[in-house]
Amino acid sequence: MSRLIHALFVALLFCHLGYSAELPNILLVLSDDHSVPHLGAYGDSNCLKYGLTPNLDTFAQEGMRFQRAYTSAPQCAPSRSSIFAGRCPVGLTTTRFAQPARPDTPFVTDLLRDHGYWVGLDGRHQHLDGRNKDAPHVTEALVELGVRGEVFESRFDHFVRAARTKGAALPRVPGIFSAALDGVPDGQPFFLYFGFNQPHRKWGEDHEGIDPATLKLPDDWPDLPEVRLDYARYLAEVRELDTGFGMIMKVLAERGLSDNTLVIFMGDNGEALLRGKGTLYNRGLRVPLIVRWPGKVAPGSVSDSLISGVDLAPTILNAAGIKPASGMTGLDFMPELLGQPFDGREQVFAERGWHFGPITRSDGFDLSRSVTTKRHNFIYNAIPERSYVPVDMATKNIAWDAIKLARDIGRLSAVHERIYFQNPRPIFELYDLESDPFELNNLAGRTSVRIIEARLREKLDRWMLRESDFLPLPTHAQQNIERQTNAKQ
Repeated sequence: MSRLIHALFVALLFCHLGYSAELPNILLVLSDDHSVPHLGAYGDSNCLKYGLTPNLDTFAQEGMRFQRAYTSAPQCAPSRSSIFAGRCPVGLTTTRFAQPARPDTPFVTDLLRDHGYWVGLDGRHQHLDGRNKDAPHVTEALVELGVRGEVFESRFDHFVRAARTKGAALPRVPGIFSAALDGVPDGQPFFLYFGFNQPHRKWGEDHEGIDPATLKLPDDWPDLPEVRLDYARYLAEVRELDTGFGMIMKVLAERGLSDNTLVIFMGDNGEALLRGKGTLYNRGLRVPLIVRWPGKVAPGSVSDSLISGVDLAPTILNAAGIKPASGMTGLDFMPELLGQPFDGREQVFAERGWHFGPITRSDGFDLSRSVTTKRHNFIYNAIPERSYVPVDMATKNIAWDAIKLARDIGRLSAVHERIYFQNPRPIFELYDLESDPFELNNLAGRTSVRIIEARLREKLDRWMLRESDFLPLPTHAQQNIERQTNAKQ
């Protein structure tokens, strides 16, 4: 009944305000565990060699490709919450994996709906109301709080918690997408989130047409047959993602919606591969972001501006002529999209919190923060005693098992031994992304970068204070290091 009343109210508001066809529809498409460079449009030699992403590459030619887009967390749940809320997971208190934002947190969808938009969620679970399945008492508590269940779902006109889009379910994608669009009243602008499961693990053994032996590996990966095979299977998932994306773009075109729909494609966080998902390194945070808006965004344009996932909400609201909510801290990058002067960001911030899984291993429980500028990435590891373990690869994974075996038999290089097995890890890590894009050479603590490190530490301090972070400040950690060093001398 409450949904019916709201629908009638919006219909009356819609007619009263006289919304025109000029108000854009908005489609937000998120891939799952998908880092730069894994699209041909980003120059990835593997994707280009095997022609893995023709649909997304064409899409990039039709809009603006962002070279330096980052998520606010290297994990899906906090990252997705921050995209919808326009604020970082720390400020939202969503750093515990799949903890929903507080019930009074305004989402971009709430503001759009209040201004006449039909809003819907479909495809891969967006995690706005927690995990897809949880312990009964946890679900009950979330329902009582109003962040799950009927009260929460009433904030949307269309709510699908989880529709699978990969493997055998892929052919159903056009039907799922079409069914969502069928619910939009004639003439009413819509916002639709559609998430893909790809290329999230678990992926199958198939990698037809992709020869592992020919793949170009990143410099920070050990060149082992099992690593290559795992990578080939990941790329096959990227190919499947591209197929699914092409399907929904075809539906959009067939319905005559392409010209008046702002389409945003973004990865939710980094790939579930080595030094990717769950880390604050480049491949954990840097994701593809492509925006197409016919008649507004120049086709084939490229941006080098730093963009954070928290910036999507205020930018989407600008497109709809709506002011951001007071709690949103994201930066509206609409001027960049329109080719207008844009000062942009000097840095982006990110956090790593608990990831669902064992708290006794660092693939489950780890706490770290980072600040990234155009040239440097500065990471603060609050519990360095936690050894690195790749998220979603900790058990029964051919690549990680092979790396551990290579180490046990003394066949792992000194560099790979250090970056994968150092314990304790450094409290601070600083990388020059221009000269060291694979982040192999930690500069933290060196005299030559003392001023740069101090400046980035201060930026991280200020951000953590603004967001009421519960971790000790990096400056306090540095002071403790200095005291311990002086005590030994």
